[in-house]
Amino acid sequence: MDLRKLKTLIDLVSESNVSELEITEADGKVRIVKAGAAPVVMTMPVAQHAAAPVAAAPAPVAAAPAAEAAPAAELAGHVVKSPMVGTFYRASSPGAKAFADVGDVVKAGQPVCIIEAMKIMNEIEADKDGTITKILVDNGQPVEYGQPLFIIE
Repeated sequence: MDLRKLKTLIDLVSESNVSELEITEADGKVRIVKAGAAPVVMTMPVAQHAAAPVAAAPAPVAAAPAAEAAPAAELAGHVVKSPMVGTFYRASSPGAKAFADVGDVVKAGQPVCIIEAMKIMNEIEADKDGTITKILVDNGQPVEYGQPLFIIE
């Protein structure tokens, strides 16, 4: 990618409300992420013959996966994980009582939350008898496949 074009893109991102921009062209891929006051630029070659990657600064996003992996190692007890990608809800409707709270005793097969995926509400059941000691996800938060939701002891 032409350096003048890259400079223009950086200026556009820094002067706008856009926080992230990614462009893929035949000769490479450019990702500009606004971190604080100055944007961070990363380029990646698409093919073997493309130019070497140029990075203006280290990406702050690279530290996020390591930070998320640390809490997973600290989990003690049986972990109830998300069986799908979707949005986590603790109750069947906004005003309803939560399916499970910290300290509640649950039986295997008892619903503990709902995950909405593609406008379908999927009840997630406890897969073990025990007491809920920790709820790891906030209501309305998006969840990934295999993400820990609850700790049961």
